[in-house]
Amino acid sequence: QVQLVESGGGSVQAGGSLRLSCAVSGFTYATYCMAWFRQALGKEREGVAGIDSDGSISYADSAKGRFTIAKDNAKNILYLQMNSLLPEDTGMYYCAADRVRRMLSQLLLPRSYTYWGQGTQVTVSS
Repeated sequence: QVQLVESGGGSVQAGGSLRLSCAVSGFTYATYCMAWFRQALGKEREGVAGIDSDGSISYADSAKGRFTIAKDNAKNILYLQMNSLLPEDTGMYYCAADRVRRMLSQLLLPRSYTYWGQGTQVTVSS
């Protein structure tokens, strides 16, 4: 049974940092593509950063230069390091995974992923 469990969310002031973690189980972690998505109140879910099984990475324009996605294949954990946070980064952050390899252009599309975590809330105040 595939399970994704996010943690690390919280409340920070603008300019601060958070590191999100996604612990995975139930599948061969190293062979999956994975991503972080976020959803603000009243808005659609959007891709923030994605990483394929070969290490290819895609970032949303809003995340470039501030966020870093990384996989620890030994620990089966996906990370999202978020620096220089802005109020518009506020939202529920979700971890997602799929066993099918994706092109870079597909890594940030919600429809590319079968498995989802429950989310962790990030709130950035000005």
